[in-house]
Amino acid sequence: MRIHAPIGQMLTDGERVRCHLCGRWFLSVASHLRVHGWSKADYIAEFGLELGNPLSGPATRERRAAALLARRVEPAIRHAQQRALARSRSGALTLAAAQAARGRRHPAERRAKTLATLAGIDPQARAEGTRRRARQHRERLTREVAARFGFTTFEAYLADRLDAGMSMAAISREAGLHKDWVSRHAAPALPPARSVADRLAPVARRLGFADTGAYLTATHVEQHRSVASIAAEAGVTRSTVLTALRRHGIDAVPHATKRHLADARGQAVADSLGFPSLRAYITDRRAAGLPWTTLAAETGLPATTLRRHLAVTESTY
Repeated sequence: MRIHAPIGQMLTDGERVRCHLCGRWFLSVASHLRVHGWSKADYIAEFGLELGNPLSGPATRERRAAALLARRVEPAIRHAQQRALARSRSGALTLAAAQAARGRRHPAERRAKTLATLAGIDPQARAEGTRRRARQHRERLTREVAARFGFTTFEAYLADRLDAGMSMAAISREAGLHKDWVSRHAAPALPPARSVADRLAPVARRLGFADTGAYLTATHVEQHRSVASIAAEAGVTRSTVLTALRRHGIDAVPHATKRHLADARGQAVADSLGFPSLRAYITDRRAAGLPWTTLAAETGLPATTLRRHLAVTESTY
């Protein structure tokens, strides 16, 4: 179908408007649409016009407005205007318009008007308005969460949960908020700021350790427990445990439990064969020219495991 006017616009020459369908000019396209078999609603939706567009030129609209103004003395017109004014003042008209527009895309004509209006607003004023709305939204959310859990402020709620050893992720799940949102908007307001180590301290004390460093040393270094296992026990995220390890100068070992068990099995095999370590056994046998299949048969370990042991430096052991 050929279109004779831009989408979202009614072309006018002052008196008349142009039909999108045939390109002819009329005082009002609305009365002409029956020739094409179209309804006004279909025409407006198809060509991106606003629902209230009269499909007529400026001169025609002025004549109609003047005629309606002359009829304001009529009781029916006066009653309708009074009802409309009451709905507008009460906010019912705005609410009805918002509900009618919910879920429906703005037509092209409305989008063009909105963009033109925004272009005329000072960018700093627009940014300040956005910040103000975000601040009001944040204050409303935090106020509702604090009241739900019996606290006067959201900061008091956060402090209580952090003192109990809860992670920011656990607090966010309890409050029904996104973790990143809580960390970005609410946590900076805490007096004083809480560190990652503070979040693990209650867990460490509950398990009988003097502080977080002692807890991490015992679990990760001495007991060879993985980061994921420690995080599950403490009720925090893996990143929280990794950050705490870095703060206490402890090297994080990936898959610590599995690596420790593998090292223990390798040492047991080396002891049974009379070598100080599995690496020493592999080095000796390979120097003698024995193939990997023979070494696997002697040790009962897969050849791939033996190759990995040879590739690991002595410092690992």
